[in-house]
Amino acid sequence: MAKTNRRYVCQECGITQPRWSGQCDSCSAWNSVIEESVRPTLPGSNLKTNSRKEKLDLVPLSGPLDWAPRNTTGIEEFDRVLGGGLVPGSTVLIGGDPGIGKSTILLQVLAKLSNTLNCVYITGEEALDQVRTRGKRLKVDKSATLIASATNISDILSCLDIPSGPTVAVIDSIQTMYIDSLAASPGTVSQVRAAAQELIRVAKNRGIAILLVGHVTKEGTIAGPRVLEHMVDTVLYFEGERGHQFRILRSVKNRYGATDEIGVFEMTQFGLSEVRNPSKLFLGDRANNIVGTCVFGGMEGTRPLLVEIQALVAPSPFGTPRRAVIGWDTGRLAMVTAVLEARCNVSFSGKDVFLNVAGGLKVSEPGADLAVATAILSSLYNFPSPSNCVIFGEIGLSAEIRSIGHMEARLKEASKLGFKHALVPKRKPDTKKLKVLPEINIQEISDLHMLVNIFTEPTNTNVLASGKP
Repeated sequence: MAKTNRRYVCQECGITQPRWSGQCDSCSAWNSVIEESVRPTLPGSNLKTNSRKEKLDLVPLSGPLDWAPRNTTGIEEFDRVLGGGLVPGSTVLIGGDPGIGKSTILLQVLAKLSNTLNCVYITGEEALDQVRTRGKRLKVDKSATLIASATNISDILSCLDIPSGPTVAVIDSIQTMYIDSLAASPGTVSQVRAAAQELIRVAKNRGIAILLVGHVTKEGTIAGPRVLEHMVDTVLYFEGERGHQFRILRSVKNRYGATDEIGVFEMTQFGLSEVRNPSKLFLGDRANNIVGTCVFGGMEGTRPLLVEIQALVAPSPFGTPRRAVIGWDTGRLAMVTAVLEARCNVSFSGKDVFLNVAGGLKVSEPGADLAVATAILSSLYNFPSPSNCVIFGEIGLSAEIRSIGHMEARLKEASKLGFKHALVPKRKPDTKKLKVLPEINIQEISDLHMLVNIFTEPTNTNVLASGKP
């Protein structure tokens, strides 16, 4: 009998090592290398070049479509993130923290799709009665969705890879699935990669839309091999703070739509409900004329979104001042404060700086620099910025204010919500002029010194409210 071979695989990067070590030689991750058994192959089973050459069937790019373009789910926020709906033959990977609502939203999606399509929900983590209980709580137990509990890929393919199989399938989760031919445990790099590969093959051959639930690591990335995100067509992340009822579904990869698109949901006792106007919701609890706050006009994908930026500058009780951020990049906060100190002579010596994006939203675009600087200066000088003013712009290292894209869309969203003033970057003379909105006053600034003067010069304290340069 042949001896079973053993290998050592890093669960972070997927590289194979000849021996075990506490730290991966490739990605330097600690305690990520585990031992896997590899069953020997039979003699003559190795892949060899076939002497018989098959000619590929080349077809024109403009040929007819065998499948319907998209299947809309009936949940507009979910369809927005997907680019308009589920594409037949596509695989969608959804990740997020435990309890964020991944299984909930997918069960609601299948309940909508089951009105016209054959839908299957396969769980490897719950019993069937547990799924039924959740369905009753979500009030979707009367839908035509079929459910099953399985973890063996062979058993799952027996109901998917058939002519009368389902049109849409949910696999919850990919880390619980395994293939018999592999000696590795479920959740390891080998099992996750092989199981996903089989499911993707069936999806492409049968035209089935498969949604995979993926666990995440403590860093917030999909657990398992990085190649998993490359294999699938779409990668979605569920974001949200446990203390907030809002949930953000964000697209980070989409072969059939725009990336960085978001869908906003609200967690209720009956599941996740859509938020059609997230800007109004994020600003619903905002008070007027509060020191250290301002409204940022951002863009999430193709959607303009207004959020509140909160800042607090306070004396530090420690020798080293703190810089704490929630919902934004810590490095960009350090850059903004450094530019204010070096270029504008604004001192943060002995002061802590705290920054928060209200509502649990995570902002990543550099266009929030100007709003962050405004909130910090408002807190530092104890002077409130006007509540009816929207602010956006990127700050350069020379204190210049750089223009950003989609300025008209941001201003239209602000005008729709009743904002009367806007503080925006000064545009170059040769650029296309902004369309004049009679209901909103636009003030353009070229550098950070002009913003500092608004809070330091008594004659300029009302410039934001007046809209005059």
